[in-house]
Amino acid sequence: MGNSYAGQLKSARFEEALHNSIEASLRCSSVVPRPIFSQLYLDPDQHSFSSADVKPKVEDLDKDLVHRYTQNGSLDFSNNLTVNEMEDDEDDEEMSDSNSPPIPYSQKPAPEGSCTTDGFCQAGKDLRLVSLCMEQIDIPAGFLLVGAKSPNLPEHILVCAVDKRFLPDDHGKNALLGFSGNCIGCGERGFRYFTEFSNHINLKLTTQPKKQKHLKYYLVRSSQGVLSKGPLICWKECRSRQSSTSCYSIKPNSSVSSSVTPENGTTNGYKSGFIQTDAANGNSSHGGKSSASGSAPARPGSYSLSPRPSFASGDQATMFISGPPKKRHRGWYPGSPVAQPALVVPIPTVRPLSRTESLLSAPVPQTPLTGILQPRPIPAGETVIVPENLLSNSGVRPVILIGYGTLPYFYGNVGDIVVSPLLVNCYKIPQLENKDLEQLGLTGSQLLSVENMILLTIQYLVRLGPDQIPLREEFEQIMLKAMQEFTLRERALQMGAQCTPVSPGQLPWLARLIASVSQDLVHVIVTQNSLAEGISETLRTLSEMRHYQKLPDYVVTICASKIRGNEFCVVVLGQHQSRALAESMLTTSEFLKEISYELITGKVSFLASHFKTTSLGDDLDKLLEKMQQRRGDSVVTPFNGDLNECVSPQEAAAMIPTQNLDSDNETFQIYQPQLTVARKLLSQVCAIADSGSQSLDLGHFSKVDFIIIVPRSEVLVQQTLQRIRQSGVLVDLGLEENGTAYQRAEKYVVRLDNEIQTKFEVFMRRVKQNPYTLFVLVHDNSHVELTSVISGSLSHGEPGHGLADRVINCREVLEAFNLLVLQVTSCPYTLQTQQSRISTSNEVHWIQLDSTEDMNSEEKLYFGLNEYSKSLQWGITSPLLRCDETFEKMVNTLLERYPRLHSMVVRCYLLIQQYSEALMALTTMASLRDHSTPETLSIMDDLLSSPGKNKSGKGHMLILRVPSVQLAMLAKERLQEVRDKLGLQYRFEIILGNPASELSVATHFVTRLKTWRGNEAEEWTPRTYQDLEGLPCIVILTGKDPLGETFPRSLKYCDLRLIDSSYLTRTALEQEVGLACCYVSKEVIRGPTAALDLSSKEQERATASENDAEELLIDLERPQSNSSAVTGTSGSIMENGVSSSSTADKSQKQPPTPSFQSPGNSAGLDEGVSAGIVEPLKQECDSLGPPMASSTTSKPSSSSSEPRSLPWPGPPAALPPIVILSKAAYSLLGSQRAGRLPASAALLPHADVAWVSSLRPLPPRQAGGEEQSRYYRQWTSARPHHADYSNQPDPGSGARACHPRRLLLSGPPQVGKTGSYLQFLRILFRMLIRLLEVDVYDEGEINADHSESSEVSQSEGEPWPDIESFSKMPFDVSVHDPKYRLMSLVYTEKLAGVKREAIKESKVEEPRKRETVSMMLTKYAAYNTFHHCEQCHQYMDFTSASQMSDSTLHAFTFSSSMLGEEVQLYFIIPKSKESHFVFSKQGKHLESMRLPLVSDKNLNAVKSPIFTPSSGRHEHGLLNLFHAMEGISHLHLLVVKEYEMPLYRKYWPNHIMLVLPGMFNNAGVGAARFLIKELSYHNLELERNRLEELGIKRQCVWPFIVVMDDSCVLWNIHSVEEQSSQPMETGVSSKNVSLKSVLQHIEATPKIVHYAILGIQKWSSKLTSQSLKAPFSRCHVHDFILLNIDLTQNVQYDFNRYFCEDVDFNLRTNSSGLLICRFNNFSLMKKQVQVGGQRDFIIKPKIMVSESLAPILPLQYVCAPDCEHTLLAAPAQFLLEKFLQHASYKLFPKAIQNFRSPVLAIDCYLNIGPEVAICYVSSRPHSSNVNCEGVCFSGLLLYLCDSFVGADLLKKFKFLKGATLCVICQDRSSLRQTIVRLELEDEWQFRLRDEFQTANSSDDKPLYFLTGRHV
Repeated sequence: MGNSYAGQLKSARFEEALHNSIEASLRCSSVVPRPIFSQLYLDPDQHSFSSADVKPKVEDLDKDLVHRYTQNGSLDFSNNLTVNEMEDDEDDEEMSDSNSPPIPYSQKPAPEGSCTTDGFCQAGKDLRLVSLCMEQIDIPAGFLLVGAKSPNLPEHILVCAVDKRFLPDDHGKNALLGFSGNCIGCGERGFRYFTEFSNHINLKLTTQPKKQKHLKYYLVRSSQGVLSKGPLICWKECRSRQSSTSCYSIKPNSSVSSSVTPENGTTNGYKSGFIQTDAANGNSSHGGKSSASGSAPARPGSYSLSPRPSFASGDQATMFISGPPKKRHRGWYPGSPVAQPALVVPIPTVRPLSRTESLLSAPVPQTPLTGILQPRPIPAGETVIVPENLLSNSGVRPVILIGYGTLPYFYGNVGDIVVSPLLVNCYKIPQLENKDLEQLGLTGSQLLSVENMILLTIQYLVRLGPDQIPLREEFEQIMLKAMQEFTLRERALQMGAQCTPVSPGQLPWLARLIASVSQDLVHVIVTQNSLAEGISETLRTLSEMRHYQKLPDYVVTICASKIRGNEFCVVVLGQHQSRALAESMLTTSEFLKEISYELITGKVSFLASHFKTTSLGDDLDKLLEKMQQRRGDSVVTPFNGDLNECVSPQEAAAMIPTQNLDSDNETFQIYQPQLTVARKLLSQVCAIADSGSQSLDLGHFSKVDFIIIVPRSEVLVQQTLQRIRQSGVLVDLGLEENGTAYQRAEKYVVRLDNEIQTKFEVFMRRVKQNPYTLFVLVHDNSHVELTSVISGSLSHGEPGHGLADRVINCREVLEAFNLLVLQVTSCPYTLQTQQSRISTSNEVHWIQLDSTEDMNSEEKLYFGLNEYSKSLQWGITSPLLRCDETFEKMVNTLLERYPRLHSMVVRCYLLIQQYSEALMALTTMASLRDHSTPETLSIMDDLLSSPGKNKSGKGHMLILRVPSVQLAMLAKERLQEVRDKLGLQYRFEIILGNPASELSVATHFVTRLKTWRGNEAEEWTPRTYQDLEGLPCIVILTGKDPLGETFPRSLKYCDLRLIDSSYLTRTALEQEVGLACCYVSKEVIRGPTAALDLSSKEQERATASENDAEELLIDLERPQSNSSAVTGTSGSIMENGVSSSSTADKSQKQPPTPSFQSPGNSAGLDEGVSAGIVEPLKQECDSLGPPMASSTTSKPSSSSSEPRSLPWPGPPAALPPIVILSKAAYSLLGSQRAGRLPASAALLPHADVAWVSSLRPLPPRQAGGEEQSRYYRQWTSARPHHADYSNQPDPGSGARACHPRRLLLSGPPQVGKTGSYLQFLRILFRMLIRLLEVDVYDEGEINADHSESSEVSQSEGEPWPDIESFSKMPFDVSVHDPKYRLMSLVYTEKLAGVKREAIKESKVEEPRKRETVSMMLTKYAAYNTFHHCEQCHQYMDFTSASQMSDSTLHAFTFSSSMLGEEVQLYFIIPKSKESHFVFSKQGKHLESMRLPLVSDKNLNAVKSPIFTPSSGRHEHGLLNLFHAMEGISHLHLLVVKEYEMPLYRKYWPNHIMLVLPGMFNNAGVGAARFLIKELSYHNLELERNRLEELGIKRQCVWPFIVVMDDSCVLWNIHSVEEQSSQPMETGVSSKNVSLKSVLQHIEATPKIVHYAILGIQKWSSKLTSQSLKAPFSRCHVHDFILLNIDLTQNVQYDFNRYFCEDVDFNLRTNSSGLLICRFNNFSLMKKQVQVGGQRDFIIKPKIMVSESLAPILPLQYVCAPDCEHTLLAAPAQFLLEKFLQHASYKLFPKAIQNFRSPVLAIDCYLNIGPEVAICYVSSRPHSSNVNCEGVCFSGLLLYLCDSFVGADLLKKFKFLKGATLCVICQDRSSLRQTIVRLELEDEWQFRLRDEFQTANSSDDKPLYFLTGRHV
């Protein structure tokens, strides 16, 4: 009967269940384990524990099974065509004992009226699979859908629901007797008998109904959701059937395979040769305990690895196989949406009956498909029986490395072997894309033959030697090289014959040949039939071997089968290698569980008893007791004394050390590299905001808030809090008040533990409630525990599982527009996979210090992993990275003795013994000295003796890294016991560094720490490791990963001897060594004996000064070189950390600067690497280095600050900590040669990721972060339990979804990342404030005191000027605009009365920077392109992709009398703005721009078109007037030069552009203003004509335009308010107003058409009520004017001008008798824009002779005509104006400082320097000029004068004797004609050499001028 076992209770099973139950209760914290009997009777599959170590409920597992199967298992019956018939026959045979005919069976008649149709139940409901396959069928928990066969319907299967407990497991056992089922047709439940059920479903049987006979199949859902026939139900014990057709091959559906095949990316299912059964791991899904008796073979699957099988990755397999048998693997949990790829490398194994083994016994994989797949018969010769007691007899647990071909089935004592898929993927050559193949130098066709693979494998194993273990990454590179060689050879032989491959016949001979050189370490066995023979042979030999016989390390078994071709596998027998391989298959969590299991179950008792005695054989405890008695009450003196000196405990506790004066632990400084990195982060945030993706709008925020999420470490939380408090960032960001910030800091740091959910919800509420605050979520150490929520939901054993994912990747975080996520890590690799959520451009890597200048700027240098690796080549006697060979030998001896224990347990016990004996040897038992390793002895000696040397009592810290918490607690207890019994409890402290708890330090040590710190409060206790500075102590650091805690400078030794081959990923190794990384001071560094990377110029100097103390002193004293000044951004940290010359400057000469300034220049040291006496820095900020802002010298630890030469290990200066590694880690980290990366860099980057392909290039050498990131993003992918796994690339485009507001900051451990991101928060806040602020010019008016108001003033408070009284006011010709303070004064009669001295003092001043002040932007500001907001989004119009084509180009031509030719301008008019223009009837030709009428009154518009000339400011010009105009309709035209048009058009697609003709590309601002005015007048005429036809009078058309600069930012209105208390003083109140209201107010001026120009005054903080007394002034206006183009028709701007064109224009307008009015109650703020506009362009020679020319002086801008002079590439007019500004001493010597005698300038105003006054006189008839009677002029300036200037006019003016003349003309002939026409030779004397020209070539039309003296 099929359930014969259900009721029998075998004693072995009972013992096992009992054992499990006891263990579960021991280890279970929350859930009560199920009673043992229910386990035995009710669990059809002997489930082992889930990772919570509690048995899951049966129903859950069943649900899980069905769920998994229905999700993913589509079964493929391609190779079982005859199954049904065959199975039936077989069953029938079994029915009766003989072959007699079946007994007929009398069936009860069906009830009246019920349906009896075949395939329907009695209720008439259809049960056939074909009709139900698409239905959703609900079944109760614990039930499965199975298919029944009706004899009358052989082609149909009927669907039933049956309770799982009454069905067998996959060995045909454990089905409970009886039946329980439901009808899924009519829904009737609770059939308790199969007979009753078979009647209900109309089976109409002729034989007795038996469930075994008629319930045939499991039913499963395919990926498409179709219910289909699944595997057979295994009712009998697995008999050996020879039919191979009863196997099913499973094809993963596409959804699975995409997740399952990262190795090669193919998803086409398995090749048909790969036949899969449940044996992917033997027997049951939950850990593989079989209830089969030892003789029954397990059901393994045969599977062949065809040359390129496209199945799942071996990495995935590793994950499976490495699962401990008692636990579910963390990657697979019930209810998983994606089946784990357990089908990968089926390793058939059977568990032995008795359950005495631990996890390690057989790390075999578990498959989730248990109990479903049909067992497959075992062909003879394909099985391997594992001998009994293999491990006990041989002391070795063999590891079988899967090679190529079909592995046999194992049964018997399978707990003693391990099957590893380590190299399996190396033999499966992946399909790569062509571009990848090219990158690797391969061609697609070239694959290695199996023979070659076998030979390469043997060669590799031979090369490994006795110490190393095979590394997958190493072997992959060997395979790649071999393939590249073949490719090269193939290319070479393309012409001739192909190269002959190794023939199968030669293979055995070649294989043995290669192995022969291995000194018997590698054996080769060749068999003919199957691999099983070879493996059996090997295992048999092993079990019969005696211990003294030498085993080979590796046996390579080759099967040279004729039928299947060559197959092979490797059996690893080496004691060291097999253990290392087996242990490296477990994940960190798994081996830690394994260790705690060994400790809890007492398996370590043998080992413990071994260590009860000392190495000399004495009983340890008794010895210690004896010593304690001998010592009596007294203890060893705490410090300042020898180990022999004893005092009483009271005395010891009362001893007070001297206070440490230089302790400045509390200072927090930001160093240059941190500043640089913070700026890089900031610029990345700006880049996100500017990217146009609208994902971040920085202009929206006015505040910064943050939260820091750290892993579960109490010390790390405290450390981060300390940094936040010391940095003052909370106060700086305005988040907390100064007083409360200390307490409130705690809410900003959150630990990833179970309480995070509530704290995080509070934070997210803050994010939602404060939309104008930019929140930054900092995820520190973000590589730790980055597992997905889904994989973590049932893995109760791992407290941190999935928490980070739940927080960082939750929907709220991804969607919050005001939240940036910053992930910070020292091991970014796990975040850089193909599924990464961080865009490549958003990665910020720590800067690398390569260049000399950068290094020179640093005081301290970072000493990290690279430097440790390189330090091995220094050739010094005590290296910084060490491997304790003696210890390793001891370990190996012990490991051979205890093969069943995890090596870390053995190592830990040995380490405890080593330290205990070292303590005893140093205090009482000198005889033990020889039994401690020298390494341990010297560490303990140093630790014990250093406090005794002086009164301060300071000592060193030693870290022992013990990852297992239980082992760490054991170590602490044992060491503490030894210490206390030896009386050393006051000498040094032993601290358990458990991340889960706070530090606990004995009170007398806390007192000592407080004394050293000097100023601590009573209740102070150390919270972080840095607080332990100076305390002699051993810190036993435990926990799965080190979490980024910073250690004090007193850390001297880092003992990592327990970090062994279980740590074979890059992250694991780097973060362990990262504990010791720190900054070292460079001022005491001297060059190492073997110089590193010395540049050639350094070589001699360094070698010369290597051993020469005096020279070193001289170098140290050398003064600082200023050449190494750093700029604010250049400082960075050198990548190789220390520096290679022997020169180091002291920082004494550096002036003190406040700590947040970015420093100026810091001391310099030449390039390269030097090591020597190095003092680690006070590690304040992730132990960050060079205190660039510190004013003190950093001292060596002794009080002296004198530089001196010390021997390398000298006491007063500290080195980087010394790191002691295990052999395995040492070989990976220390193997750096000739600039190559250490071998650790090529390892798998992190346990949560997998390589995408076994063929890939090496990681980039000496790579910066960017290349490394690119490499990992291309070649690694996240494993299913990784948090990023769900972020799969889009199958269509292949694009990944990156989160736009997520950044990654990566930098080596302890480099200063915390300080850097705190600084980033600070400067981000400053920048947000800056974005809301603007720098505006704040300068008082100039020349104001010379003009006392004798004006006809209007009454105050009038809104508009009254034209009558205004026209009577005199025009104030003095210029008051402060930007013109370095300009020639305009002569007035008042100026003549001013004393020369007063003017002298006020005028002669150095050109100084113009004063600015920061103002908050208001809602009425004008903006540049960097402003984005919802309101003006349409106005800017960046959205439409077709924006360029939305505007049209129109030519507009008019004739200009001034230019004397036709001018063609271009308008670019966006579609939306066409309403402002008039087009011809055809709609093609632009006719004019519409103008309003004077009488129009529209409050929602301004009448005047606004023209803004702009150059070089396409990004920075304030051309967005949307807010300034309050969003109303207005006409705004940008006036741009032709060559700049494309840029302006790109940035301002929605603006109307007026493009100047190409001839004006080099012209100045005068040309733009001239053309604006000419065009506007021409347009006014056109509009008058157009409107006249409509009956409107010509004078009714609005004649004004606004011309404003592109830097006008804000407008204000001022009013004078009387202050009642003191009527004398009145204040000014100002209010910000919009440009719209200013324009509307001015446009409403009565009789406005009678004014020529209207403007407003310039804002200044010095505006007083005095200056507002007159509401209107008649004076110059600048920058923002309303211009009446009708009145000023005959007054032109000088289109040649570059400077002062507005003063010139105002003077002409005034002399024409026109009115200029300035409204004083409005003011304009102008922004300081640093780029573009009227910046002087650099004047260069036309023909460059050499690059480095001295700058050209202004006096070189002119030269004598036809002379050899450097000609310049600049416009003539520009050169002339620049020359005149600087040449007044030469041209007008009499005018200098002589304001009574100004220079007479006719019709022009030119700046001829601030020491000279100019009297402007117009030559036009009827013009109003200044009164010149009685004035003697000191000079005459005639500039391009026209026919109005005549000889008679000049004769009216008097000149001083010796006055000078300057006549400027377009060319030489007009110059001569002018002199003749004006009869100048009568009164002026000329010499030939007084003729000059501007220094242009003749093509550039130079200007000519002549100078002369008055006779």
